[in-house]
Amino acid sequence: MRFFLRLVALFAVAIGLAVMARYNPGNVVLFFPPYRIDLSLNFFAVLLTILFIVLYVLIRTIRATQKLPGRVIAYRRHKRETNANNALRDALKALLEGRFGQAEKAATRAAELPENLGVSALMAARAAHRMGQSERRDIWLASVEDNQALKTARLITALDLLVDDHKSHAALDVVKELNASGTRHIHALRLALKANQQAKNWPEVLRLVRTLDKHAALHPALSKRLRELAYDGLLSDPSHDAESIGRLWSTVPNEDRIKPFIAMRAAQAFNQRGLHGEARAIVEKSLVAEWDVRLLPVYRDAAADEASPELLAQIEHCERWAAKSPNDAELALTLGSFCLKQKLWGKAQRHLEQALSDATSPNLVREAHLKLAQLHEGVDHQEQAAEHYRQCALATML
Repeated sequence: MRFFLRLVALFAVAIGLAVMARYNPGNVVLFFPPYRIDLSLNFFAVLLTILFIVLYVLIRTIRATQKLPGRVIAYRRHKRETNANNALRDALKALLEGRFGQAEKAATRAAELPENLGVSALMAARAAHRMGQSERRDIWLASVEDNQALKTARLITALDLLVDDHKSHAALDVVKELNASGTRHIHALRLALKANQQAKNWPEVLRLVRTLDKHAALHPALSKRLRELAYDGLLSDPSHDAESIGRLWSTVPNEDRIKPFIAMRAAQAFNQRGLHGEARAIVEKSLVAEWDVRLLPVYRDAAADEASPELLAQIEHCERWAAKSPNDAELALTLGSFCLKQKLWGKAQRHLEQALSDATSPNLVREAHLKLAQLHEGVDHQEQAAEHYRQCALATML
């Protein structure tokens, strides 16, 4: 419709000019002594129009010729940018597809454009790392060290690759640099957590786990397992003495102290240093919060002295727990062991035989036979004691 209206307007203008030219009697006289040229006004207008068109075309041609080198340069630059950007997209696509060799080659082509050098180098570094080319990876990372705009990206990439390569000390150096630059986002904290876990820097692991938990950035199961690993590493350190293990335990938050695994490792550590009273208290508090049979062996190891009020208290605790879990073989073994130490022969035999009948693991069977053998020795039943010793030996061989 718009084209049709323009065509009608063009015809109208042409018709108007033709009518004006037909009824225009004017003329133009040009004097150039001794010459005189007479022209009609219409012909002069046509000549003037043609002259304008010729001059216009000539001037545009001259200007286009002058701009031609710049246009060639711009065209080549545009072509180079287009090729580099296409190579950058190809590198990213190949990297995501796992074609790391093609990704590095494409990143190399993309790096020919200075604006793409930093990002291309980081992509090439990741591709080289996946191919096991650590030297080329380090060269690519070194090529962007002076690029301040990509400092955080470079450090995160380097940290990720070093953690994946299990170079914990180098990764921790990068973590320090990240901390100095004020980078605290979730991904950086996760990578720092992995680096400190590999370096067995357990206090820092605990700090990072608590920080990530505040942001709901860790799965609860993973958070629980990391806490257990950290406390296991801290509590199993052989350099601790009785005083230092007590100071360490005092720094553990109350909500972590009652976790079964942590309480078990702590009780083992206290038992190893002769602090059986502290071990008993740890286990009892944990079992009140959550029942877990893994705590019972260390509770047996923390048995108080014979005929002491503490041993009687342990027996009472076990009897209350047995009322809630009457068929628990581990608990029956524990209660029988305490009764045996207290020389409550009948009660000890009943619970130990119950533990033996309900036992499902060879270790539990072996320990029940050993305790029954000791019991029969205590009451001078040598034949029964010898039989239980024999069964204990057989269970040990399984």
